[in-house]
Amino acid sequence: MQREAAPGAASSFEPSMTRPLILDPQSVPVLGTDAHLSAVPGERLCAEALRRRFGSAAGWEPEIPGDGRLFADRVPAHASVLVPLVAREAGPTVLLTRRTDHLRDHAGQISFPGGRAEDSDDDVVHTALREAQEEVGLAAEHVDVIGALPVYTTVTGFIVTPVVALVQPGFTLALDEFEVAEAFEVPLAFLMDPAHHQRHEFEFAGVQRRFLSMPWEGPGADGQVRRYFIWGATAAMLRNLYAFLAA
Repeated sequence: MQREAAPGAASSFEPSMTRPLILDPQSVPVLGTDAHLSAVPGERLCAEALRRRFGSAAGWEPEIPGDGRLFADRVPAHASVLVPLVAREAGPTVLLTRRTDHLRDHAGQISFPGGRAEDSDDDVVHTALREAQEEVGLAAEHVDVIGALPVYTTVTGFIVTPVVALVQPGFTLALDEFEVAEAFEVPLAFLMDPAHHQRHEFEFAGVQRRFLSMPWEGPGADGQVRRYFIWGATAAMLRNLYAFLAA
């Protein structure tokens, strides 16, 4: 049965009445990066430091709370994504997925494992773990949830809770081939360096649209090096993680 997954949709830093779809984000001009900001130090990215930081998360406000104004025809729905931080010897990585090209929403985009909450879910963590199991076969026994970031509201009407977890190596993935084209890992240190955070902007009907991207070149699950264009809501949530860890 087809499930509606949590989005990796275009992100805007301000609301607008008219919201054009961004069909080719890589063609939107880059205004610059945030290289003037410091990267999160490596010592803050180890497992114990991450646990401590999420243990003192109360009162923190995200830099980017959402895409902006919702599409008028979308009824808001709650969803969760899992932000899986894999404890590799060379340094932690973030497990991401590339959605299949035939999906109705966000086809081909880079996203976290996740999706819409179901009535049978106990809470946002249950939703994230269930979706990760269903989408990529990540067994809960390898996953240690350490906290969550504030909700992120997408233009397509999802109220998304990013659930952050440490993942121990040794897991074997089994992808839902209908939804997930591939799963791959990106070094957390790369994503937590604002020098790699690109700011894009374009104008439509007199309204400015803005979004972030974090392009990365590295090996996929098959070992072949390719370019992954991380953008929109996924990039915005990673930016919020950066701001949280850098604070």
